[in-house]
Amino acid sequence: MIGKTIDQIQLGDKASFTKTMTETDVYLFAGISGDLNPAHVNQVDSEKTMFKGRICHGMLVSSLISTVLGMYLPGPGTIYMSQEVRFLSPVRMGDTVTAEAEVIERNAEKNRLVLKTTVTNQEGKVVIEGQAKVMPPKAI
Repeated sequence: MIGKTIDQIQLGDKASFTKTMTETDVYLFAGISGDLNPAHVNQVDSEKTMFKGRICHGMLVSSLISTVLGMYLPGPGTIYMSQEVRFLSPVRMGDTVTAEAEVIERNAEKNRLVLKTTVTNQEGKVVIEGQAKVMPPKAI
């Protein structure tokens, strides 16, 4: 399985991935990453924060951008080179988020793309925004 090559991608192309964030996702990510911040795993302590309850790890939610890039646009074989993210609003367990990537720069000579990346919640509010640089797969 191979993703789209640079010749198959145009400015404005988009892809997305939607997921409902669960408590299991948060605990698995906490265990894998070692980030046991009470804001994510301790209800009593998290109620004392500005968020007034537990929130999903920002890096967990932003990792859905990797799903879009690695599975859909460009897709399998893509080399993820960099990612800039800005966390704008918390995501809570039970929220349904959509990660989207849109091609905003294309350099065929260097086989590079820049994509605008956003994650929105079920209300359409942008919770994460940024840009990714990737190298699409080459034709076989």
